[in-house]
Order: sequence, then structure tokens, then C-alpha cells
Amino acid sequence: MSVHLVGGGWTPQHAEAVYGPFLGEAGEAASRDGADRPRVAVLVVAPPGSGADERARWTAALEAASPADAPADVMVTIVGEDGEFAASAVAGAHGVLVGGGLTPAYRSAVEPVAGELRRLVASGLPYLGFSAGAAIAADTALLGGWRIGGVPVAPEEAAEDLDDVTVEAGIGLVDLTIDCHAAQWGTLTRLIAATEAGLVDGGIAIDEDTLFSIGAAGLRVAGAGSVWSVTAGDDGVVVRSITG
Repeated sequence: MSVHLVGGGWTPQHAEAVYGPFLGEAGEAASRDGADRPRVAVLVVAPPGSGADERARWTAALEAASPADAPADVMVTIVGEDGEFAASAVAGAHGVLVGGGLTPAYRSAVEPVAGELRRLVASGLPYLGFSAGAAIAADTALLGGWRIGGVPVAPEEAAEDLDDVTVEAGIGLVDLTIDCHAAQWGTLTRLIAATEAGLVDGGIAIDEDTLFSIGAAGLRVAGAGSVWSVTAGDDGVVVRSITG
């Protein structure tokens, strides 16, 4: 099974390309389990008053992208920005999706279930990280920030309520650092600067409505945009685009 990383975005016409591979793998896991339809656990960190909208949005998106003969049973668990997820949120799931929002809050909220998420992926269940859920999937997670050494390296609006570019241990599903909303929010420059400063060893920045999958079959890009690869070379940082 695969780890699926999505750079954010809610354009309906790209939903099947972005979520389809994840839902297909969840369906395969359900078949092995003898279930008629896959159970997908969706973990969302939401500010006060937005929980109902988040639940409806994720349920509608995943049901619309599901195969007609085996629609997903979507189980959404929502906690506040100072909350934490319990193991019961992913119990019995055939796939786990971690949503988007304030990335530092997501990193704290998933800490109690990080080990269980690693176990589930190792056992063959798919994971999909959307925006914040993609960023924290890394061994070394770039949580946000817009300045390094006082110098702006990304738009302040993309800072995730952080000033300095901040890197912490992620949940350890993939061995590369991830940034999201690359073309839309201008976060590619943050990953470039973090690599040049030695905060990370490089990584990828994913555009919105774009999927980057890592699995036994190799790497896959799908959806509307590009995945930007950032590596540290002998002569400086090297940036390449990867398209589907």
C-alpha cells in the first residue's frame, strides 16, 4: 500500500484523481477483511464552530470520489486546535486520511496515535495526508514559519502562526520533508531556503489539487499541478518539477 500526499485544494473536478488511488487501496484492504465497503477514518483539527462544515465537506468529497459499487464509509473525528486524537479514531479503518488546517496543531493532535499510524501503514493500509496531514507525514516535518534569521523566505500569510521557519520530528511515514500549496501560496521558496540553511535535507513541495504517492509500485503524480523536488547539491540548491 501507499502513502498519498496532497498539496491542498478543493476543486471538485480533480477529486477523483487526488483521492481515487487512496480509496482504491482502502477498497482492496476492505476486500481482504471481508467487508463490503471500505471504512475510511478521517482525522480533522478544526477551530471552534467549523466542525460541522469540515465533517460535511470531507464526507461529500470522499463519497463523490468513491467507486459507485463500493462507496466509502467515511468516519470523521474532529478535535479542537488544542486537542488530541485517541486510538479509537482509527480503529477498524481500512485507510486513514489526515486533513488540513493549522500544521503545528495537527502535529500535536496526532502525537498519541503516531505509533498506530505507522503500524497501520506497515501492515498494508493506505494513508492520505492533505496539506497539514501531508506535511506531518515526514520524518522531518516543516511545520511553517516565514523567516529564517529574520529574513523573509515565504509569504507571512503561509506561516501557520509561526515566525521562524520551524522543523520538528514528524510521524515518520516518509523520509522526505514536505511543503504544500506550493504554487498557490508561494511556499516553494520556504523549502528552498530551509534546505539552503541546512534545516532540512531537501524535500518536495506539492501544488494544490495535486497528488504525490509513494508505494511499492514507485512514485506517482496526478491531478492539476506539479510536485517540486528540492535537493542540496554541491553548487547550491537544485529545484526540479515533477508532473503527472
